[in-house]
Amino acid sequence: MQSRSDLAFLFPGQGSQSIGMLQDLAQAHAVVQKTFIEASGALEEDLWEIACEGPESLMNRTDYTQPLMLVAGVAVWRCWREGGGPLPGYMAGHSLGEYTALVCSGALDFSDGVRLVRDRGRYMQEAVPEGDGAIAAVLGLDDEQIANVCAQAAEGEVVEPVNFNSPGQVVIAGHTAAVNRALEQAKAAGAKRAVQLPMSVPAHCSLMRPAAEQLAVRLEQVDIQAAQIPVIHNVDVSLSGNSDSIKQHLVDQVRSPVRWSDCVKSLAEQGATTAIECGPGRVLAGLNRRIDRAMSVYALYDRNSLAETLTAMEVE
Repeated sequence: MQSRSDLAFLFPGQGSQSIGMLQDLAQAHAVVQKTFIEASGALEEDLWEIACEGPESLMNRTDYTQPLMLVAGVAVWRCWREGGGPLPGYMAGHSLGEYTALVCSGALDFSDGVRLVRDRGRYMQEAVPEGDGAIAAVLGLDDEQIANVCAQAAEGEVVEPVNFNSPGQVVIAGHTAAVNRALEQAKAAGAKRAVQLPMSVPAHCSLMRPAAEQLAVRLEQVDIQAAQIPVIHNVDVSLSGNSDSIKQHLVDQVRSPVRWSDCVKSLAEQGATTAIECGPGRVLAGLNRRIDRAMSVYALYDRNSLAETLTAMEVE
């Protein structure tokens, strides 16, 4: 198998991690553990042990979650390629997953990427004192309603829509008190669900400006090439360009909303009729089905799903 212009690969961000992730796949494919060993050498920390055994408190710490998720996505991608799976025409990643896409597209060296996202996680963690920021999911309201709720709930603080995940599913973030006010107003406005998420970092809102400034300096030390497979950026749904453009998009991304619904729609406009989620879990596959029901969706996360998807691609 070579390349399919109608195929897109998607890489998840934080939230898909779990203790024991990819163990089933690793039992059948040695490249999984090899990938984790390679990344562990870059960070001088045993990431495979954390992935297999936790503890959960460490796995869910942003500066650990980000490298763990990047390594998991790359490991599954390597399994796909070893199995003869075709190259996609496009790639996209949700938040942290954009970095995984850049690694798999050839724009960013794997070890550099692991170290970079570890630092990105630390910058995000340090940008807002623990307890001062919160992030929450709101289901059942449209984008405009949520924007209005946030504007009314701010009261001089920050609360903003930060992830447009699918129609009727938006994540908001900002100061804890403002987020709580927004959740109450969202419920009053008819939201089906409005609940805080177990993540202390208010990612992708304007409180992340200090993290963006640190990331800009850090990116000056990283070699990024033009992607061999185009990557769609979260911030403005544009296709990846040269090194400077990619770096600026990554800086903007940490303090700007993830426009995931628009990214998926753009993939369809580019001609993608099939999407494959590459990494632990099936979060993006579920979102995609709500965004574009005409697009076929698969998720790679264990040996069976890998084998079944490889077979399906041969048939298609």
